[in-house]
Amino acid sequence: MIHKKVKHLYSGKVKSLFTTEDPNLLITEFRDDTTAFDGVKHEMLQDKGRTNNKISAFFMEKLAQAGVPTHHVKLLSDTEELVKKLNMIRLECVVRNIAAGSLCKRYGITQGKKLEKPLFELFVKSDSLHDPLIGEKTALALDYVNEKQLKEMEQLSLKINSVLSKLLADADMTLVDAKFEFGVDIDGHLMLADEISPDSCRIWDVKSKNPLDKDRFRKDMGGVIEAYKEIAKRLGIDI
Repeated sequence: MIHKKVKHLYSGKVKSLFTTEDPNLLITEFRDDTTAFDGVKHEMLQDKGRTNNKISAFFMEKLAQAGVPTHHVKLLSDTEELVKKLNMIRLECVVRNIAAGSLCKRYGITQGKKLEKPLFELFVKSDSLHDPLIGEKTALALDYVNEKQLKEMEQLSLKINSVLSKLLADADMTLVDAKFEFGVDIDGHLMLADEISPDSCRIWDVKSKNPLDKDRFRKDMGGVIEAYKEIAKRLGIDI
């Protein structure tokens, strides 16, 4: 069956969402927009949408093979993905393997410090509040999530981190940290949603420790799309 866009639902900072003829399926369009600092910094980078769409689909398919439920159904085009419609949970799950970014700023830790075991953190998904860190008890008290969902989100996040870490390590890359988002389908099943890409993960070259992710954009390092395509090349993804 050929699925087509029916109605524009929403446009975020880098992706747009459309309904289809099936009420339980949506189309995600990956655009070339690139943003940082809650959208304050913004540029259009050629091939970015296509590159992230294909990388994300690759990871989603590998995770599904490992038993992780995801919203991904299939790629429709270079920039479009067919996904299951979910009721999104307004929390971001972050798993950290190496100290970087906000963790270093919060606690004065030197970037690059390897953590004894993966650290699971929760953040409220809100640009206006700058995605604040939230404790698990607070998340439960404010009804962002229930206990069963919270436990499952942590378990799935750690499993996803393990699968991605091995995939990247086998391609001479290190998963420093990653952000995961989850939603609930019509039957109440929790699933991985959004995207898994260099926009949502910190990925370093094993030897040089050079970033191959959106930090290149945040820090004006240049070579953003070249780095994204290098990730794809090492993973054997045809861009």
